[in-house]
Amino acid sequence: MATKAEEILKKVKRIEIATRKTVDTLLSGQYHTRFKGHGMQFSDFREYYPGDDIRHIDWKVTARTQLAHIKKFEEERDLTVYLLVDMSGSGQFGSVEKTKNEALSEVCALLAFAAVKNNDRVGLILFTDHIEKHIPPKKGQTHAMRLVAELLDFRPQHQGTDISQALEYYAETVKNTAIVFLASDFYGTGYQQSLKKVAKKHDLIAIRMRDPREVEVPMIGKIEFQDAESNEVFWINSNTYAFQNYFKKTSQAFETQLETCFNQAGAERLDLWTNEDYFSKTVLFFRKRKKR
Repeated sequence: MATKAEEILKKVKRIEIATRKTVDTLLSGQYHTRFKGHGMQFSDFREYYPGDDIRHIDWKVTARTQLAHIKKFEEERDLTVYLLVDMSGSGQFGSVEKTKNEALSEVCALLAFAAVKNNDRVGLILFTDHIEKHIPPKKGQTHAMRLVAELLDFRPQHQGTDISQALEYYAETVKNTAIVFLASDFYGTGYQQSLKKVAKKHDLIAIRMRDPREVEVPMIGKIEFQDAESNEVFWINSNTYAFQNYFKKTSQAFETQLETCFNQAGAERLDLWTNEDYFSKTVLFFRKRKKR
């Protein structure tokens, strides 16, 4: 009988195999096109020539060699990709084949494999209303496999959601500019200012996973609900006009609020559904992004 670690490894390998073709397609679409602030990194020293920027003179090397030398810089070719993934209780909901967390983990796996194949560093922060785990960025397929295993097997210690805390932690911890994928269902409040802060410096892309039952409740009479984050249990009568009207208005208000929040922050958003081909939709998103 296979151990738990062996079962997780099999799942990771299945996802890696399933995403290979999509990863190649994603890379051809340049998933980090329009990345903010490609930096310049030190490359070497060379002798100073008239017309060179004197601000680049290295005085220590100049003193040692008795000849003026300047620092050479070249554009950074590899990037850092960070996955900030919401592991709160609401992500455990699913009315189709997979829960929101399971589907979101597969999309994040796709991005991790694409990053390392492009020789980028990739890091992972898992959060609820606490920072649950932080794995610093590294390169390599082995590292990507580890991240995917964490995504698939992680069991959070808390159930609530605090997106603002996760963004603030990221902003304080990660100093270099990066591509940030914020993956959540975004059932939280009070994170607009933190969103603006991170989006101002980093290339921030929000990935939202949704379930079809979150936008439509069937008219089947009394239904027992349990809040996945607070564990509160309550009953509703889905047959009534009052409930259906309230549910529709509340959903529309939330969508408007969410759209305003991301537009004002200058962050892009990709909405995905658990019952669709979210890999293909992710590729399409980056193809459109490349053209802008």
